[in-house]
Formats: sequence, structure tokens, C-alpha cells
Amino acid sequence: MRIMKLVAATLAIVAMCIAPALAAETIKVGAILAVTGPASFLGAPEAKTLEMLTEELNAKGGIGGKKIELIIKDSGASPEKAISFAKQLIEEEKVFAIIGPSTSGETMAIKNIAEEGKTLLLSCAAAEVIVKPVAKYVFKTPQMDRDAVIRIFEQMKKMKIAKIGVLSSNTGFGKAGKEQIEKLAPEHGIQVAVSEVYDKAATDLTAEVTKLKAANVQAIVNWSIEPAQAIVIKNARQIGITVPIFQSHGFGNIQYVQAAGAAAEGVIFPAGRLLVAETLSDKNPQKAVLVDYKKKYEAKYKEDVSTFGGHAYDAFLILTKAIEKAGTDKEKVRTAIETTKGLVGTAGVFNFSAEDHNGLDKNAFEMLTVKNGKFVVLEN
Repeated sequence: MRIMKLVAATLAIVAMCIAPALAAETIKVGAILAVTGPASFLGAPEAKTLEMLTEELNAKGGIGGKKIELIIKDSGASPEKAISFAKQLIEEEKVFAIIGPSTSGETMAIKNIAEEGKTLLLSCAAAEVIVKPVAKYVFKTPQMDRDAVIRIFEQMKKMKIAKIGVLSSNTGFGKAGKEQIEKLAPEHGIQVAVSEVYDKAATDLTAEVTKLKAANVQAIVNWSIEPAQAIVIKNARQIGITVPIFQSHGFGNIQYVQAAGAAAEGVIFPAGRLLVAETLSDKNPQKAVLVDYKKKYEAKYKEDVSTFGGHAYDAFLILTKAIEKAGTDKEKVRTAIETTKGLVGTAGVFNFSAEDHNGLDKNAFEMLTVKNGKFVVLEN
């Protein structure tokens, strides 16, 4: 009996010693994504992408033998939920890093929480204020909304458009885009004749587009990430507006086109090259990465790949490459991300620095349009 007790005690001690070692074999990565709700066109493909990449990486043995433990929290695009989940992931789950949130408003709500918790945050949202001013632990993967506006205005110049009407949703993304449009318009010889803000949950925007029609604008710019952006297009065409409609880079999901139907034909917007990956030249440095991601995602989930899933792809790639380089010391990984150069992702080729926690410029965008219900490169 005494021997059995000694064996039991020994096994208990061994188990206690093994437990921390086993725990150390995983790297906890949190993700706060709008899997459901008004921004699900963003968050759902982001979540699926992260699950796919985690599964693939872990099947290969992880990073240095340590597998990724992915913890996804569905915020439903609610800043309040994002705050709660961020605190939970940092304080209770002790995650190594957080990917997301999907939207700018959520990201801004938790930016300081990540900073105070010294936890890496790789946002999948676009607003420039996420990384300007630079916060030590906060990065983002989508291209800058400022650069999207510039590409739109450059296209307008080619089309001899000088007077526009602007619509934007009452979200962090909508507000940031509206500010950039109004700030940059004078520099590009553009007059904003009327600017209307609408509720992100709007189901009828006839009143708003009617005001733009009355102003006799030469084009409409809509800045949104919600399904309402498809309603803008339909309502505008229903009341007889025939001028070009420009959307933000938040239009990069074919489901928005499907929701707008025939009215979406001819819509113009800036986007990364993922949506037209297979039409790129073989010399394009992004093509191999884009085609590989597109094929794997579409084969696994039986749905079209989207720009938004690409933002999560890039965040995961940036984080895991930095861990491969620097190990699992958070500060060293943070530095590794900040000094990353020439990393080919879906949004572009990333070149980070201490002054630039986005790492992309306007050349990461391609101007696209909708033709026969599909995204194609805009021909000038």
C-alpha cells in the first residue's frame, strides 16, 4: 500500500510538471470578428479564413512545434461586445495576440485596451485613425481609407468628374471615409455638393439619394461596409440617377453585388487584387499568394473568396511569420512585425516601420468595376 501511495504521489508530481509544458505547446491567438450581424459579410469570411489557416498550420506541426490555439469571439459588430471580449481575451485567456476586430468602430473601442495590456492587435478594419497616430502594439492589414479616396479621385479626374454627392454610414468606417473625402477633395479639384450620413441598419435610402439627385451631381460616392451600400445603389437607380456610382473598398464582397442585382452593374471601387487574382500577370508578385488562398478557401467553403477574408489572412501571415522569426517573446515579435519588409499578402506587399503600422500605399489598390455581375479590372 505504501508503495502504491508513493507511485501515486510520484505520478501526481510528474503530472504537475508536465501540465505547464503541455500548456506551453500552444500559442493562444484571440480573434474578435463580426461573424454575425450587420457586418457579417466581413467577419464571417475572416473567421473561416483564420480557421482554415490555423488548421493548415497545425497540421504541419505549428510554429517550432507549438500549435496555434485559436479563440474566436463573435462581436456582431458591437463596440461594447468588442470591449468585453478584448478584456476577456487579454485578462482571462492570456492570449498572445488578437486578430480583428472586423470594423473600425470596434477597433477604436479596444485600441487603448490592447495598448494597456501590451497585447498585439492586428486589426482587419480600414480607418486610418487605427494606426495614426501610431500605437506601439496596434497594426492593421487593410489598405488606408485615405489611399482609397485618392484612387477614386484620380479615376474621377480621368472621367472629368468634378462635382459629387457623398453618402456614408454612421459607423467608424463611414465617418473616417467621409472625413478623408471632404479633406482631400479640394486637393483633387473635386467639389462635394452634398454629404449625407445614414443609419447603418437602413433599409430604404430613397430620401438620401433624392437629395443627391436634386444637387445635380456628376457622381455618387458611398462609404459603407454594411448591406445598406447595396440599397444605396438600388434606390439611386430606381429614382433615375444614371451618373457613376463609386463605392469604398468596403464593397469587396460579391454578395453586395448580388444584393444590389442589376443596379450594381458599372459600380466602380478600389480594392486589393484578390478579387481579380487569376487575371493578373504571372509576373505580379502577389499572384501566387492570391491564387493559392482563393483556391483553398473556395474549395473548402464552397463560396467566393472576399477581400475581407484576405484581411484576416494577412493578419495571420504577419503574426506567424514574426513568431517564426522572433520566437514567443511578445516584445521581440512586436519588433519583428514593425521591421517586416517585402511580405507579400493579399492586400499588397507589406513594408512596416516604426512610423507606419499599415505598411501599404495607394499602389496596393486596383480600380475595379462590376461587369455582368462579376468583379473585373476597370479599363480606362
